Amino acid sequence: MTVTKNLCHAIAWAIIALMPGLSRAAATGTDDAKVVDTMRALFVAATHDDMNQFHRLACPDFYAFDAGKPFSGDTLMNLIKKDHAAGDVFVWQVTEPKVHVDGNTAWITYVNRGSFANAAGKRDVSWLESAVLSKNAGAWCIRFLHSTPIPAH
Repeated sequence: MTVTKNLCHAIAWAIIALMPGLSRAAATGTDDAKVVDTMRALFVAATHDDMNQFHRLACPDFYAFDAGKPFSGDTLMNLIKKDHAAGDVFVWQVTEPKVHVDGNTAWITYVNRGSFANAAGKRDVSWLESAVLSKNAGAWCIRFLHSTPIPAH
């Protein structure tokens, strides 16, 4: 009976000892999902030329490397808005995300599988992308975005 009781106590203490780690893992999983959701929401904002939503998702010092050039957030959004006004349609999708969270900093890599359409037609396009995010007041904001097109075969 004492052996069984000691074994039960040992298992209970092991579970208690693991609880903080399990709690951190659950929190990280939640943060992982929030980071992915933040990136997806950025593309929704860009699709709809929603500068207010973009500003809620982007850190104040946001910048991006896209099409071989550096862009501030407003410059990038205004370029997309100009392209939309010319009839260009972009579809962006975050696929195969890999998220790494370290406290209030996260980075994500993913394949952006989408398309580009204009008067000349539609073509599928994919990009390798990465971003760095910061957590402020419990919400993730995007600090940096990098996009590299995957060459068509």
